[in-house]
Amino acid sequence: MLNVPSQSFPAAGSQQRVAPAGQSRNKVALKPGHSLLDWIRLTKSGRDLTGLRGRLIEVTEEELKKHNTRNDCWTCIRGMVYNVSAYMDFHPGGEEELMRAAGIDSTELFDQVHRWVNYESMLKECLVGRMAVKPSPALQGSFMFPCCPVLIVQTSHTVGKVQVCLHKSVKDKWMKVGQPLEHHDTFIQCKDRELFYRECVLVSKSDVTHDTQVLCLQLPPGSHMQVPVGRHVYLKTSLQGTDVVKPYTPVDQSLIPSSQSSAEMGSDLNLMIKLYPDGLLTSHLASLPIGSSLSVGGPEGSFSMRILHDVTHLYMLAAGTGFTPMARLIRLALQDLTSIRKIKLMFFNRQERDILWCSQLDELCTKEERFEVEYVLSEPTDSWKGRRGRIDACMLQNFLERPEKAKCLVCVCGPAKFTELAVQLVRQLDFSEEEIHIFQG
Repeated sequence: MLNVPSQSFPAAGSQQRVAPAGQSRNKVALKPGHSLLDWIRLTKSGRDLTGLRGRLIEVTEEELKKHNTRNDCWTCIRGMVYNVSAYMDFHPGGEEELMRAAGIDSTELFDQVHRWVNYESMLKECLVGRMAVKPSPALQGSFMFPCCPVLIVQTSHTVGKVQVCLHKSVKDKWMKVGQPLEHHDTFIQCKDRELFYRECVLVSKSDVTHDTQVLCLQLPPGSHMQVPVGRHVYLKTSLQGTDVVKPYTPVDQSLIPSSQSSAEMGSDLNLMIKLYPDGLLTSHLASLPIGSSLSVGGPEGSFSMRILHDVTHLYMLAAGTGFTPMARLIRLALQDLTSIRKIKLMFFNRQERDILWCSQLDELCTKEERFEVEYVLSEPTDSWKGRRGRIDACMLQNFLERPEKAKCLVCVCGPAKFTELAVQLVRQLDFSEEEIHIFQG
């Protein structure tokens, strides 16, 4: 499963997005011939990417440590060792980011940045072999079973691997291994589980702007997906024999509040997607016929309703499709959160035709006294009468009011450079970390 770089998603701390703590972002421009499609072609070319000519080996910790250079870089993820030397020039985060994983077990580092990526598919041609289990006497055990006199368990916490050895009482083929226990996996934390994907059907497409559509996906019969406000899902499809996945934040059918709760989502899922002509996934979605299948996984995300507790002034800074998490938040606040006295959105786009759900936003302004929207265009036509330019301190100083005894929350979402600058400017206006939320999907 290949990582399609997203401007608004990558996890906090990644070089591919601004971190909540404000670390600098160093997204690397890939060299010509090193795109996602080029990596797919390379993995299918038959070239030996491991240096082992097809052999799989067991790798000790000592051996792993030896392979820690630019041209000889091995890393371990969940007990499997990969030679990622060939991937250096294809990595969107750059060589420096990838070298942090050189010669070590990088499972935790990987989960912080790209847990949603199916590395097993992406790096399958780079697989060196399994990490050797180094038994720890304190973490071994033997157990007795009627059909299996001795069961030995060995664990290696450094690589997150458990090895179970079963010694049969009778050397014969087992016809079955028993029945799984009901709810046998309920003690596994969500962050440690693989994403569960549902096969959904594309039932409709509706144009929002000249290059953005809402795709309506129908969940399997009997399924119900509860996607909390501010959370995202993963859209997966197979292209050229490789799974490609990308996160999207669901939206409601409309911004206008109805009698149905804003937090409810039923058997349909609406995804607002900007279609890029040269985008690997979005160009495929643009030509996808109604009735086609798409896999949907999740939901995931860090946004919690708790941060809205006692908030009186909700401010949103959105650029482009960074508007999608704001859409359901606006509807939630207007319909269910009467404690919020003022809801303001500053929406940044290139041209007027790029503004998503512009007519609905304008309608909300006329119907809801608590809601205000201000549009900012970076490349407006001469007839545009609204604000022009890009986000700056003066613009935000007038927008982010802080009345006496008010509790404020500023939500930010958009391309990484926009998000980084926006958060920096908000902090300069003395908003604390607790008063700022960066959407990751």
